[in-house]
Order: sequence, then structure tokens, then C-alpha cells
Amino acid sequence: MFRQSIFLLALFVTACGGQESADLILTGGTIAIVDEAFTTYETLVVRDGKVLAVGDASLKGRYTADRTVELDGRLVVPGFNDTHTHLSGNARRYIDLAGVESISEIQDLVRAKIAEIGEGEWITGYGWSEDELVEQRRPLRYDLDEAAPRNPVILTRAGGHSGVGNSLALELSDVTQNTPQPEGGVIEYYEDGELNGVIRETHGMIGAGLIPEASEEELHETHIQVLRDQLALGITSVVQAGVSPRGFERWERIYEEVGDELPRANVQIRWSGADRMRDFGRITGDGDERLRVGAIKVFVDGGFTGPAAYTIEPYRGETEYRGILERPEEELRTIVKQGHDMGWQLGFHAIGDAAIEIAVNAFVDAIESNPKDDHRYYLNHFTVPPPVRTLDLMAEHGIAIVQQPNFTYTLEGRYAANLDGHRLTNNNPVKTPMDHGIFMALSSDILPINPLVGLYAAVTRKGMSGEVYGPDEAITIEEAIRGYTANGAWITFEEGIKGTLEPGMLADMVVLSDDLLAIEPDDIIDVEIDMTILGGSVLYERN
Repeated sequence: MFRQSIFLLALFVTACGGQESADLILTGGTIAIVDEAFTTYETLVVRDGKVLAVGDASLKGRYTADRTVELDGRLVVPGFNDTHTHLSGNARRYIDLAGVESISEIQDLVRAKIAEIGEGEWITGYGWSEDELVEQRRPLRYDLDEAAPRNPVILTRAGGHSGVGNSLALELSDVTQNTPQPEGGVIEYYEDGELNGVIRETHGMIGAGLIPEASEEELHETHIQVLRDQLALGITSVVQAGVSPRGFERWERIYEEVGDELPRANVQIRWSGADRMRDFGRITGDGDERLRVGAIKVFVDGGFTGPAAYTIEPYRGETEYRGILERPEEELRTIVKQGHDMGWQLGFHAIGDAAIEIAVNAFVDAIESNPKDDHRYYLNHFTVPPPVRTLDLMAEHGIAIVQQPNFTYTLEGRYAANLDGHRLTNNNPVKTPMDHGIFMALSSDILPINPLVGLYAAVTRKGMSGEVYGPDEAITIEEAIRGYTANGAWITFEEGIKGTLEPGMLADMVVLSDDLLAIEPDDIIDVEIDMTILGGSVLYERN
């Protein structure tokens, strides 16, 4: 039997001209494997879901593959790793407002949804931004009343830190002119003292306990589709920025059902108290190559779109208002110490410079009181540059940043309206923390979910208007690609299996329509995703 097997193998090798078998070959372009030297090759070979070999054009002659992709000069990079995003299923009553260009368009979408589900039903939606509307203002209460006089409506701004309700929604929610300002939030008014419908940070009080819950079937199906949609953006790995311990079960069901068809996921768990975290029974890193438990998620301050980020100095034009600290500092320190001592990774939301200082000090105290090797704690967002002493502490104690350079582009109008001086020009710093020795990964955080916008903003530092903010914060395209690939894998302790295209790594990669390493920086934002490959399988291909 042994001799027969050797004979059959010899016949196979002869028939193939001495070639080895493979599953996929990409050749004829620039393949950036994003190793330490940022080496590029012309040909890459995949077998059994992993990179088998990289080399020049002669390499393809050594293998026979089920499929060969001729790149025709295009660029291949590791799959984008969006290390801070929000992906969930949506109810039938929900309206996607991403990309809307006017208040009248929002009104039309509300009317269309009412026609679909009927009068009297709650309407919800997400994704509008005043900076993208021709009116250059927010939709307000009476705008929604015009479109929906008999349906309660609550529409959340892109970023998720404020929302606007119509009159019926406010009435049903018992929000009136006499409602006290909520702790941690702001109820807004017109100049005449009437409610304008906008509530910052605590906009969930509109419809609280009143909006019927979506069925599990609705959420399950749409959640799967939202995850599939990431592939068209070149995203092969995501970090979901916070679900409850119970909410993680929904992710498990999805990945048990169709996980091979979706981006790999790390899911941050929102802090729910020490007892509930212990009862959860899992900890950072538990899972497999498809789905893992991520870091603990805690909000230190509010978001910027309000604005409600907690800053050292008052906002531009304000004498006292500095944003919102989500919880007392001592409570935050208790959470950090408990999470640290339990062995969790910590990945906290901190946008304002004051919030960053508070979070870093809490991290440092926990690390020094109970040293832990390779903790990889990090802060998400890091919008307002903190003092140098805070940067020094972060570098000394290995506290990383998950930054969103696309915010400089998308939130330009909010920054210009509320920040000044160094806080404005150097918003969302990238180069300065890196120069301090702070580890930096890049992500999108749904404003918008699109790594190419992030790459463009990281390299050009341009806002939507074309104005450049803090050119000294710009990084090279090679650094930006690394931030969206290899560095994201490091944040989730997975740099040994993904994030680069070195032999032996998971074959997660993206074929881009143009070579980012050769084109002008201003053209990056127009590049398209031609193909997304995950574990050697082509899961998305542009027509």
C-alpha cells in the first residue's frame, strides 16, 4: 500500500509538471504583507486558509490553484481590522439615515416608513449629521412633526450621543419644559423656551419603556446582513464596541450559524458590576479565530457630537461648560481595579482631555498596585490632546490608543464650532502619541464605517471642507495601513495569527482598485474595494 501511494503521488506530481497544489494565487500586482519592514511582493499563494508563500512572479509556476487572480497592478493588503465599531440588528420600524443630504430627505424617509408600518407606530432611526445636510443645521422637533404628526419619532445622530424627537414622542415620554436636566445629559430648548426636541447623551429617555422591542427574528436577520455588509468595505475583522454579557449570546448564535461567512469578531463587554462579570463565566480572549470575548467597555465621558466630552478647559464660547463625566472618578477607579484584578483587558471610551487624564491615572494606579505583564489596556477615541505628562504616563505603562482619524474629516464642523487653538488643530492626534512611543491602532466607529476615509484623513489631515488640521499629526500611508491591519490584531492579542500576510498567517486580505502606495494622498478616498478574502475564501467581489 505504501509503495502504491508513492507511485500515485509521483504520477500526480508528474502530471502537474512538479507543481504543488494550492487553493488561491494572487499575482501581477503589489502585495504589501505589512511585516516589520513593510515588504512588498508580486505573488501570494494560499492553502488551507493561510498564506502559504509570497514571492516574485516565478512563484506562481510552482503551484497549481483552484483559482488564480490576476491583479493587473492593483494593491493587496491584509484585511482591514476595524478595532472600534458598532454593529447590530435593526427593527422593522428603523430608518437608516446614513448619507442623507437634507432635512426634507429625512422627512420623506419618515413618511415612507409610516406608509410601510402604519400610523401610530413608533419610528426610530440613526445616522443623520448636520454637517452633511444642505441646511447645515440639525433636524428639530417641528421638522419631524411636519412629517409625522400622528407617529412618535426619535432619530439619533451619527455617533449615537444625541437624538431628536417629535412632539408626540416627547409628550408620550413625559418630557416637558419643566423636566429637570437629566444627570449626564442636556435637554435643549428653542430661544423662546420651548423644547426643540434634541436631547444630548440621555436621548434614550425619549421612548424609554414605550418603543416595542423588535422580535429576535428581526434582529437576527438584519444583524447578519449588517455583518456581511462589512466585507464590501474590505473589513475582515471587527471589534464590537460593547454589548451586555447577555447580548454576547446573540453574537454566539450568529457565529454558530454562519460564522464562516462573516468578518472575525472580538466583542467588548460592557461593565455590569463585578458579580455579573464573574457570572458571565468568560474573560478577554475566550473564543476562537471567528469570535472572541474582547475587553471591558466603559464610558468615561460623553461623546463629541453633543458636545459632551469632558475637557480640561471650557468649550469654545463657554465660560464653564466642559462636558460630562459619565461617573464619579472614584467609581471609575473602583471599576478599573476590579476589572484589572479579575484579569480583564480594559478598553475605555475617553474623548476629552480631562477624561483621558482621569482614565490614564486610574489605569496607572491599578497597574502599579498589581503589576500585570502585557495587559494591553487602551483608550478609544482620544480626540482632545491631553497634557504631555499624560502621554508620558501612557508610554511608560504601555497604555495604547484606538484612534479614529476619520473623525477629523467627518466631525470637522463639530470641532470648528466647539474647539479652538491646539485643541482644534490637533484633534484626534495620531503622530504625536506615536512619537511618544504609544501604540496606535486605527478604526472607524461608524462615522462612517469605511477604512478608506480613515486612511485618507490619517495621511492628509483634511476635513470635509478640504482644510488641513494639524499637518504635523499626519502619518505615512504605510503607517496608516499598519494601523488598520497589523496593529488592530495586536490590540486583540492576535498578532500571531492575523494582521499581516506573512507565510503561516490567516489569509485575510483585500484587493484594492488602486495602489495606495503610488497614488496621490487626495485620491485615497476614491479607491474602491475590488475583492475581500477571508481565510482564503473570496467572500466579496465587486462587479
